[in-house]
Amino acid sequence: MQHASRLTYPFPEPPAPHQVIEVAPNILWLRLPLPYRLDHVNVYLLRNGHGWTALDTGLGTDDCRGAWQAVLAGPLAGQDLQSLIVSHFHPDHVGLAGWLCERYGLKMAMPRPEYLHSAMMQHTPPSYAEGVFRAFYQRHGLSQEVTEIVLSRGHEYLRRTTGVPPSYLRIKHGDALPVGERTFQVLTGGGHSLEQAMLHLPDEKIFLAADQVIAKISPNVSVHPMEPDLDALGIYLSSLRALAGVVSNDVLVLPGHGLPFYGLHDRVAELIDHHQARCGDIAVACRDRALTVADIVPHVFTRPLDAHQTGFAFGEVLAHVNHMLSLGTLRPEPDNQGIDRYRAT
Repeated sequence: MQHASRLTYPFPEPPAPHQVIEVAPNILWLRLPLPYRLDHVNVYLLRNGHGWTALDTGLGTDDCRGAWQAVLAGPLAGQDLQSLIVSHFHPDHVGLAGWLCERYGLKMAMPRPEYLHSAMMQHTPPSYAEGVFRAFYQRHGLSQEVTEIVLSRGHEYLRRTTGVPPSYLRIKHGDALPVGERTFQVLTGGGHSLEQAMLHLPDEKIFLAADQVIAKISPNVSVHPMEPDLDALGIYLSSLRALAGVVSNDVLVLPGHGLPFYGLHDRVAELIDHHQARCGDIAVACRDRALTVADIVPHVFTRPLDAHQTGFAFGEVLAHVNHMLSLGTLRPEPDNQGIDRYRAT
């Protein structure tokens, strides 16, 4: 957990359930429930003519469906949804895209890698996790018992999403995206996701950051079996530095979780420091003996973890390990049983 003491919060309380808060002229903040330790996701509504364009959707659950219906029948009564923008493929952001687009006749904009990955996940057979994930976890030292607990969640993506529409508008870094009377600059960044979209209004000093910059936690930065050697953390840190170079410190940051805040550059510096400190903790843990990723997890995450959290923690530790390998601060020491271990240099 990060405590961003130099940040300021113009809206100290989130919207009540089924209500919205205007956080800037013609930009509304809606909060939807999640069934996790991180128990909410922020959705923003951008004025578009007589209606609204939504940025992100919430999970594909009955609770989120009900929240949308309550808001559209309550504070937004008589004001239609006009279109949808999805920042990235994670279920809490794309989960209701298929349902919203079909029910309300919306067109959806999304970065191409995010759209294609979401579509691929919809058609991935359960046997993929059984084979690829099991070998991936066990290669990095996760016990068979814990591996089975993590895999017991099954194909969670299918249960938490309603698909994506068969056609969409591709958005990419540098695009000018018109929404109503405004034109947003599209920025993208990796690490947390593939090519997550963020929206910037430099003249109005507004920055819709999705999950790339959050006030009091770091977004999960993980490595997965599809790209097991990816330096996801290096990509994320480069993205943060790039953001600080093009978005001013005095913007109102509207994040995907937590509270809106001021102090973007301060938060970027804190996030970079946080991940560098975590790499330092891993180097200390691996100084005297070579450890697997599974061995390292409790050195980084000291509280008890459920199956959902264990999968995230494992992927995050591996992201730090891969980054340290790229920097030369760790070296691999595989054993004769096919288990990867790492020692500080």
